[in-house]
Amino acid sequence: MQSNSDVVRRFVEEVLNQGNVDAAGQFFWEDMVEQVPLPGQGPGLEGLKDVLRGLRAAFPDMHWTIHEQITEGEKVLSRFEWTGTHRGTFLGVPATHRPVVVWGMVIDRFEGGKIKDTRIIMDALGLMMQLGMILSPKA
Repeated sequence: MQSNSDVVRRFVEEVLNQGNVDAAGQFFWEDMVEQVPLPGQGPGLEGLKDVLRGLRAAFPDMHWTIHEQITEGEKVLSRFEWTGTHRGTFLGVPATHRPVVVWGMVIDRFEGGKIKDTRIIMDALGLMMQLGMILSPKA
């Protein structure tokens, strides 16, 4: 039997890094809940898949790395970083062709071996600065 942290790592590799978005149902319940959805994200597994397809279209070379995990009971916290090149529209921002590096953390809560709810916290401000949508403060 795989640990919950192993399930998260498999999701990152198979779905996020390899782009097999349709495999997300192996890792999440159909009625999963995103506690902090992206703007316009629909409910459940289908809403998650739509967001993942949008990310993959905007950052086709997207690659996620888990740097640290903490497991307690049915919850797994993963500290991650993802990289990619902005080659398609993302949240209304047309392609800039700029490389990005984005850090964040996600807390996944499991039921019966799959993720029931998730809460992702990403450096959205840093991402917008890297895309040139927000000016960085002068040094």
